[in-house]
Parts: sequence; C-alpha cells; structure tokens
Amino acid sequence: MTPRRGTPDGRLDVDALIGDRATRIIVCCGSGGVGKTTTAAALGLRAAEQGRQVVVLTIDPARRLAQSMGLERLDNSPRTVKGVDETAGGRLDAMMLDMKRTFDEVVEAHADPVKAQQILDNPFYQALSSSFAGTQEYMAMEKLGQLRARADADGTWDLIVVDTPPSRSALDFLDAPTRLGSFLDGRFIRLLSAPAKAGGRAYLKVFSAGVNLVTHTMTRLLGAQVLTDVQTFVAALDTMFGGFRERADATYRLLKASGTSFLVVAAPEPDALREASFFVDRLSQDAMPLSGLVLNRVHPAGTTPISGQRALAGAEQLADAKEHTLTAQLLRLHAEREQVAERENALAKRFTAAHPDIPVARVPTCAEDVHDLDGLREVGQGLAGRNVAG
Repeated sequence: MTPRRGTPDGRLDVDALIGDRATRIIVCCGSGGVGKTTTAAALGLRAAEQGRQVVVLTIDPARRLAQSMGLERLDNSPRTVKGVDETAGGRLDAMMLDMKRTFDEVVEAHADPVKAQQILDNPFYQALSSSFAGTQEYMAMEKLGQLRARADADGTWDLIVVDTPPSRSALDFLDAPTRLGSFLDGRFIRLLSAPAKAGGRAYLKVFSAGVNLVTHTMTRLLGAQVLTDVQTFVAALDTMFGGFRERADATYRLLKASGTSFLVVAAPEPDALREASFFVDRLSQDAMPLSGLVLNRVHPAGTTPISGQRALAGAEQLADAKEHTLTAQLLRLHAEREQVAERENALAKRFTAAHPDIPVARVPTCAEDVHDLDGLREVGQGLAGRNVAG
C-alpha cells in the first residue's frame, strides 16, 4: 500500500507524492463540484514540470479547462499539452474520456470483426454504451487499464492522473465496474441468450413454462423488439462473457496495487466533507491506498491580528461617523472574511478529529476561474503548500 504523505503538522506532502517514481497512478475522487478536474490537471502539470512523463485522464472537463491546457479540444486519445516547462525532462499529455468510444474499443478488441460489427450495430448495445448507469465509471477504469498497459509496454508515461466521473455518490466510482461486469456476465443476461443458442425442440427444453411467463412479462413491459434486440446483443456478445468481470477484477487489483494513490478532494462545506468522510471510510474498508485529503477553495484567515469579532465591533462603533464610512466598510469586509475562514477551519478540524491519520492539503481559493497554465500552476502551488496563509 502506498504510504500516506503527511508532514509532522498533518499536512499532505504533494511534492513527495508526485516526486516518488514508485507512484504510477493518482486517482482524484470525491463528490461533484469540488474541483476534482482542476486538481487532477494541476497535479499533472506540476508533476510534468518536475520531470515526470504524465498523462491526465479527465472526465467531461469544462471547455475552459481544456483551453487552459493549450488544447482546442480533448478527446479519447492523449494529446500533448503545449506550454509546459520541460527543462526537467518531463512532459504532459491530456485526454477526455469518450465513454461510448471506449466501450467500442473493448468490443473491437475482444470479438472477431463480424461479431464486433453485430454488437456495434445493435440498438440495445448503443443504448447500453451511451447511458447505462455505471457505464461511465466502468469505462473510465477500462481506459485506465489501457493507459497503464501502454505505459508498461513502451514507457510512454510513468504517471497517470485520473479525474473520476461526477456521481451522485462518490462511492459509485468503486462499485460501478463490478456492477456492470456482474450485469453483463450475470445469469439474467445468460438466460436471455438461451433462445439464440437453443434451436427447435431444444428451445422448449431450455425454457420452462415459468421462463416463458417471465419472457411474456418482459415482452409486455419492454416490447417485443426491445427484447429481441437484447437477445441478439447477448448472442453476439457470447464470446466476450467473462471478460467484463475479469477486467473489472483486474482494475480493482490495479487500484489496490502498490504505486496507486487515492486523493479525496472536497470543498470546505458540510455536504462535501461529509461525502469525503464516507469515501475515506470506504477506501479504508477496501484497503485502498489513500494518501490524503485535498481541501479545495479554502479562504485563508487574514494576516492582521484583528479578529473578526473585534473588526465587527469596531465597525459598529464607527457606524454613525460619516468620515469613517470607508473604514467601517473595510472592517465589516474583514470580519466577514474572518468568519468564513473560522467556519471553514472548524469544518476541517471536525474532519481531522474524525480521521486523525489523514493528512490534508489546503488549497486557497483562486481570485478567478482557472483559464490558463499559470492558473493551474497557482493551484499546484497551493497543493504543495506554497504561498498558503494561515
């Protein structure tokens, strides 16, 4: 298991993590809207500029983030990011997961050309590969497996940074690969394939009266054409049965392997930290290699010795003095900032009290949205604990 990179004061040492050549995969996970994609990109850039050969796998990044990496667009193939300082010998590639295209690649790689085309043309497969619950998470892990295999084969990259899909629950990421693998390799799907495998009288032997009743019910619920599409899809997929489960198991082993490191990303908000706490517990339960928590978009306390309470009291004393209106407004602004910082610090302390062995990196909030490599570098500085007040 990858050791946690904590300093004596409980801070996550990000530079030690990305500087360790034994670290091959970093997985950024957490609930939606907490800055996972920006964190993954900033980690990748910082690692590349410190000499690592890095590829960042992002999941549906904002267009502005793609542009910040010097790319007009991101797609299912890694593209080199220009503008990276390569004096240390590193480089940075980036890509965006195309869920359907990755599923197509799996089919094309594990079925003969005729069977593969039958699957790709099947209406049920087209719906499954585009919108089935858990498919995005499963395909993210399929793509991770592909990238790792390529890295092992030719040394293209020595670090893969993964931005996990946005989900209602962060736990979906760990469960989806097994869930989809079980669905595609389960008894129910095999039952649906029986009509295509059994012909004539054998069909009657395979399907008892009870099974016929189930099929009749499904036909009424789904429609005859949908059921036919499912059965045709499953028949074509028969040569791939077992492969989905095997790859799900292999991915799970890869996630637990030495050299993989999880970073839980959260914002200093109750819901996000509650989700982060659930994820930390789940990672620990599954013996996943967790390195620490990234607390993103933190408002550091001011550097002046005036507390929020004293600033607010001073503002109230000056409320009726017109000549000190600006001073009173500045004191109120300072008080509001201190109150926000105090609330966020209390939330962080509550998390740390519940998880005292989890090191934390506090990343200050940026003055504006990240829109270029300099913005990502600023986030990277925050991740590494540089220029962080408080």
